[in-house]
Amino acid sequence: MSDFTRKYEDGVTRCKWPGNDAQYIEYHDQEWGVPRFGDDEMFERISLEGFQAGLSWITILKRREGFRKAFKNFEVKKVAKLTEVDVEKLMLNEGIIRNRAKIVSTIKNANLVLNLQKQGESISDIVWSFAPPANKRTTSTKNFEWRATTPESDALSKELRRLGFGFVGSTTMYALMQATGFVNDHAPGCFRRKELS
Repeated sequence: MSDFTRKYEDGVTRCKWPGNDAQYIEYHDQEWGVPRFGDDEMFERISLEGFQAGLSWITILKRREGFRKAFKNFEVKKVAKLTEVDVEKLMLNEGIIRNRAKIVSTIKNANLVLNLQKQGESISDIVWSFAPPANKRTTSTKNFEWRATTPESDALSKELRRLGFGFVGSTTMYALMQATGFVNDHAPGCFRRKELS
């Protein structure tokens, strides 16, 4: 064991951060660090990470199905059509984080993704272009620590902001990179680290 892992009741050694929450453990075991592709998928991840800014991920995870329902399963074309009337309805929706700036930003971001698609570009491809080289995606075991940002997340954040996206700061983008398999930040000793390497 390390400062970053522990043996759970099921006998499996994992990262410590899921604690004892079954949903969080399932997310750690099945999703965190698994590569994700496609514009709708990447749009969902960018949106949820944006809503998470200033909150804990478990807060978002517990409401993820509510977010999916409220935001049309994060289908870019559908979210881009949401109006101010929809924003007011979303502000009353207890199944999501009711933050007007984040809701409005999600709709704006959907329109930006749609505009990129009309120009023959893909948000998924743009985001993945900032991934570190494959041989550097698993973080070093020497002096391991979870970082908040990297040069790649700084560059990704800068590019998305240049394109007009909101709630895409470097810390948020590094969380996206961890969650979507750009980097393998499972702690040394965690069973998923080896599986995803």
